[in-house]
Amino acid sequence: MKTGRLIEVWGDTVDSVHLGWAMAIGCAISLGAFLLANRILAGLVAAPEMARAYSMLVGLAGCLVAGALCARLFPPKREVVDRAADPAWRETLMAELRAEPGGFGRLADLPPAAVAELKEMGLYDLFAAEEKEAAAAVQNGQALRPDSLRAEPAAREARA
Repeated sequence: MKTGRLIEVWGDTVDSVHLGWAMAIGCAISLGAFLLANRILAGLVAAPEMARAYSMLVGLAGCLVAGALCARLFPPKREVVDRAADPAWRETLMAELRAEPGGFGRLADLPPAAVAELKEMGLYDLFAAEEKEAAAAVQNGQALRPDSLRAEPAAREARA
């Protein structure tokens, strides 16, 4: 497969040729189901409006069938690459986060699910070290980076 055919649609990477085929299959199945149901139900249902409404439901079911079929025929084209992060990149990111209004905040304020996710991604220790460094600077009376702690009453009292 050529990489020039890959495009991004709604945040996912797809092959443009496969996308075209999927659209054609979807139209054919859903429209075919609608027209077939309309023809069959026109003779069975007394009111033509009801036959058309039921036919639309069958057409929607055809859309679901077409979606399932296309999902099997054309798998996603994304490639997940797992590689070690560059420590310099993390330091740059931490500096950018320090510059944000409000700073890092405190790990104790996070819900357990967020803490678990940070630990799973291997970022918990990074933020814990930053929080510990900021707390040590407060205790030693060293000049704080003004953006390293969140501006909250306890932090303001510690700095005073």
